Amino acid sequence: MIHYISSERLTLERLKEIIDSHATLALSEASVEAVVKCRKYLDDKMKDIDRPLYGITTGFGSLYNVSIPKEDLSALQHNLVMSHACGTGPVVRPEIVKLMLFLKAQSLSYGHSGVQLITLQRLIDMFNNDVLPVVYTQGSLGASGDLAPLAHLSLPLIGMGEVLYRGQVRPAAEVWAEMGWEPIKLQSKEGLALLNGTQFMSAHAVWAILKSMRLSRWADRIGAMSLDAYDGRIEPFLPLTHQLRPHVGQIMTGEAFMSILEGSELIKRPKEHVQDPYSFRCIPQVHGAVKDNILYVKSVIENEINSATDNPNVFPDEDMVISAGNFHGEPIAIPMDALAIAMSELASISERRTYQLIHGLRGLPKYLVANPGLNSGFMIPQYTAASIVSQNKGLCWPASCDSIPSSQGQEDHVSMGSNSATKLVRVVDNTERVLGIELFNAAQALEFRRPAKSSPLIEKIFADYRKEVPFIDNDTYMHPLIEKSVKFLSREDYLC
Repeated sequence: MIHYISSERLTLERLKEIIDSHATLALSEASVEAVVKCRKYLDDKMKDIDRPLYGITTGFGSLYNVSIPKEDLSALQHNLVMSHACGTGPVVRPEIVKLMLFLKAQSLSYGHSGVQLITLQRLIDMFNNDVLPVVYTQGSLGASGDLAPLAHLSLPLIGMGEVLYRGQVRPAAEVWAEMGWEPIKLQSKEGLALLNGTQFMSAHAVWAILKSMRLSRWADRIGAMSLDAYDGRIEPFLPLTHQLRPHVGQIMTGEAFMSILEGSELIKRPKEHVQDPYSFRCIPQVHGAVKDNILYVKSVIENEINSATDNPNVFPDEDMVISAGNFHGEPIAIPMDALAIAMSELASISERRTYQLIHGLRGLPKYLVANPGLNSGFMIPQYTAASIVSQNKGLCWPASCDSIPSSQGQEDHVSMGSNSATKLVRVVDNTERVLGIELFNAAQALEFRRPAKSSPLIEKIFADYRKEVPFIDNDTYMHPLIEKSVKFLSREDYLC
């Protein structure tokens, strides 16, 4: 499949389809025309420029008042990319780097950034050939764009830095020689166009939202299995209650549980207990709030990935070059912090259901084994889930409420959105592990309700899960089983 980069609105669903299908990218004719037109305008502008243009004929940041001779403008951009590659810490996972390449190409394709066509095309070539720059997670303030990580993303364009190619990290210059690519001589404004932008933050956000959408659906299915295994009640999911408090996510969750549990023998049998604990009874409210937040953050990030976020912005038709602040990460930093909180709550309520399942209530044995005492059973998986949930609480402190001035006070307010982004990814990963542990417990508990059956969908999930993870009779080495449970959640065939 070929995806043509254009001004047509890009959705996260379309982006997922492009990534999952290993599509190749190409520029639409309109994008080529817009990029060429903008570059020509800027080149013509440089011939008779009568005033300083930030980052084009001047230095950067607090050096905005230092004019640069015309003969040094290419070196200025080259030096910018080199000097700003100051990232450190863990390496960004390859799938997020690939998203960064895509989103940077998309942002530059609108014809308001002034890049050469070859520069944009090389980013696309890197995406199509899985030549992925080595980018580091630490270094961006999320304000003047993601300067440090985008510098690492851009270094290979000028034949520097390192790339991951065919499973090996190698000098970009070596891979360039093999591919027959020449290092690009950056022209005026190009380095700034490459480094200013929110693609590090946005790529993390896209990855996290797509995974959050999957985990939200899984949380409903796992929660439903736990509800049946716990001998829970269906009344909290009936639509009448949710009509009185019509939050979209709450209604969606109630409807989802009614559908998931359709045909269950367990949910229909008479109950001795009048109420369930909140971790079961309030699933529509908690899972629903998470859904609402995911939908909101998704709408914000879709706006972001359809935007030009570098600086200055070039407007050929209006004969204007405007230095402004589209690179500032605040519009997405706050939503990313909010999504981390939401996903942390999804993990938190999941861990509480796990705790209820092992508590020895409602006919279930303590720790979900027939002979507790000799066997610890499922005691410690709950400890693990509790530890992860506690870690999430620390990670949920909003990075976007902090700011440390930089560049001699010129950049006096920053978003710290890059920290919001990397923390969000950690929280989403943690949530997946906690849900995997709940599934591990729910499947074990469900076996103690035999011969009664749950719904056809839950029984299908259960049967396939048992092909990977067995019933536990006596204590065993549980780490590999937890890992298999987590991996099981990568499946999407139950989520339609």
